[in-house]
Amino acid sequence: MDAQYWDDKYGSRERYFSGNPNGVLVTEVAGVSPGRALDVGCGEGADALWLARRGWRVTAADISRVALERAASAGADVAGRVVWTHADLTTAPPPAGAFDLVNAEYFPLPRRPDHAALRGLLAAVAPGGTFLFVGHDLADLPPVHELGVDPRDYYRPAEIAGLLDEEWTVLIDETRPRTAPPPAGTHHVRDTVLRARRTGIATAG
Repeated sequence: MDAQYWDDKYGSRERYFSGNPNGVLVTEVAGVSPGRALDVGCGEGADALWLARRGWRVTAADISRVALERAASAGADVAGRVVWTHADLTTAPPPAGAFDLVNAEYFPLPRRPDHAALRGLLAAVAPGGTFLFVGHDLADLPPVHELGVDPRDYYRPAEIAGLLDEEWTVLIDETRPRTAPPPAGTHHVRDTVLRARRTGIATAG
């Protein structure tokens, strides 16, 4: 699932997703004081724009230029609060300790023996900040993706929770019903959710 794959996916229709922020983000972050946020795999920008309109300063990163251009055009009202960034965060880590919130909603993060990409996302959370990682329940997914990708090859929220050490406090590690209907043609009815607070230097075991 490289940049061309995602450009083609977003380019296949005028708007790929609903334009609404993810329900887990709204539930978990609505009461949090705004700060600096990293939106990982921001897509068409709904989460980033929701955060920016509530006072957050957002770095919104995605591998797809098509998605980023679409997101920027939808966010003219908060152009000064969002930096749309073309980046592959599975290979290029974000700045360490730079964000009060790292939000990764349904981001396909491939599992690696050294956990390098995961470590990079965790390290980007500032002390006292929040790491929010959301996925689909494996029970809702086909065993093999359309590209022949096995969804079990990607990090799950509960797995990440098990890798965090004493520098982190796990606040939520659960499976819950989606707050909105699944995208057309899918059967994603449950979300898996990890919310953790960094209390020191972020590491994974």
